[in-house]
Amino acid sequence: MLILLPDAQYEDDALIEREVVGPGAELAVFRERRADRIPDERWRAADALIVYHEVPIDRYVVDRLERCRIVVRAGVGYDQIDLAACGARGIPVCNVPDYGTTEVADHAIALLLGLARGLISYQERLGADPHDGWHWSGAPLVRRLRGACFGIVGLGRIGTATARRARALDMDVAFYDPYLPDGVELGIGLRRAPDLRLLLAQADVLSLHCPLTEETRNLLDAAAFASLKPGALVINTARGGLIDLSALESALRDGRVGGAGLDVLPQEPPAPGEPLVEAFRRREPWLEGRLLLTPHAAWLSEAGRHDLRSKSARTVLDYLERQQLRNCVNSAWLAPA
Repeated sequence: MLILLPDAQYEDDALIEREVVGPGAELAVFRERRADRIPDERWRAADALIVYHEVPIDRYVVDRLERCRIVVRAGVGYDQIDLAACGARGIPVCNVPDYGTTEVADHAIALLLGLARGLISYQERLGADPHDGWHWSGAPLVRRLRGACFGIVGLGRIGTATARRARALDMDVAFYDPYLPDGVELGIGLRRAPDLRLLLAQADVLSLHCPLTEETRNLLDAAAFASLKPGALVINTARGGLIDLSALESALRDGRVGGAGLDVLPQEPPAPGEPLVEAFRRREPWLEGRLLLTPHAAWLSEAGRHDLRSKSARTVLDYLERQQLRNCVNSAWLAPA
């Protein structure tokens, strides 16, 4: 049994994965960003893939998977995998949706607090001069959160966990999710917005927790920001492609958006010269204290990393040895193997 990991995101030699799958499996561990850096014979010989987010598993890669019986995405999002191409070859694609639920929810709230309590401005000023910087003024986004509307787009596992935390801050939580059945809002005691525009108009904070699909790509574009409540804070711990960065820059410049906390970007690391990131790097005065960036780290904790790696390997092993399939995300395309 050969398990190929083309873009492993850890430093050791797959110690956790080897412990799960046992001595009967060979693990081929690479840390690449391009499929063509992996030897062709490895793609063709692999019985299973465990993939992160660096190497796209497109139809050109899928065409080389002569023996592969399962692809496991070590993570939640799977927009870099051609689900239909895998399905046409009878290869199920599975993800690990529960490894970092609480960490990402914590991070979303941390981004909010970093902006709304002035932590960025205070930290930078005191770091420059602890004496003269010892003053409460100059943090542009400080505000009361109790009673403010916390709007959530996508009420899945992470969205629900984030909603619980926002409720603990005495915020008024509303959500938009067209894929949830009627009555879910009654069971969990949250307000449901009938459409996205109404949620945008009332949200003091907008937090994104939906997958990246063709439907949701650039969900927050210029038109959406024009509908957003003036001065709102935007939080994104989901997928960078949900936000049109040029539209966000314009909305920040003209004050339509008060501030943004982003853990994800459309391109990671960001492309050189990307205007919003460049303004952040240069610490341009108009953006001071209004943008908080973290490097796709919302999921991170030692316990979360262990869960991610062990559950990815367990999903492979359960399917190859016992034909037990969990968290399959391409069942709609899946042809008989």
